[in-house]
Amino acid sequence: MHPIETERLRLRHFRASDAEALFAYLQAPVSSCFLSLKLPDLDAAQAEAGKRGGDEAQIAVALKDSDRLIGDLFAHAEEDTYAIGWNFNPAFSGQGYALEAARALVAHLFETAGARRLYAYVEEDNLPSRRLCERLGLRHEGTFVDFVSFTTDAAGQPIYETTLQYALLRREWSGLPGGSARPR
Repeated sequence: MHPIETERLRLRHFRASDAEALFAYLQAPVSSCFLSLKLPDLDAAQAEAGKRGGDEAQIAVALKDSDRLIGDLFAHAEEDTYAIGWNFNPAFSGQGYALEAARALVAHLFETAGARRLYAYVEEDNLPSRRLCERLGLRHEGTFVDFVSFTTDAAGQPIYETTLQYALLRREWSGLPGGSARPR
């Protein structure tokens, strides 16, 4: 993916220099779905930044003026369908960065990558991500009760979470304000 610039952000490949900023939000992930990505130290963050740098599906989100990493997006291709998601440093929440970055990704996937359909999984208690899906125009498509476990209880038994699926078709997006997918 070529870098994408928005008013305040740059979406780009990960770099080795992103390790410290990546560690800042992955040393204690806020959302349970990212617990498996927890980084124990800066060395692990350097390895993770290097790994992500070689993965086209992993997208670094940096402030345009300083190139400082503030979060990441992903877009895993399954033919003409993409699973999308986001994870941002909580220190940058409430400023509209996630929405700005995700809108740019959605536009890129529909207009440039030829996506027909996008979907996102969000845990039921992750209200900020649910709101972000809705602001992007994704519709709530389904609810998976006790769908997945990211943690266990004191006895080692899985704690299952209810997961919501949101989705958006290119034809739906092109009808939204700001949506402009070219016909294919």
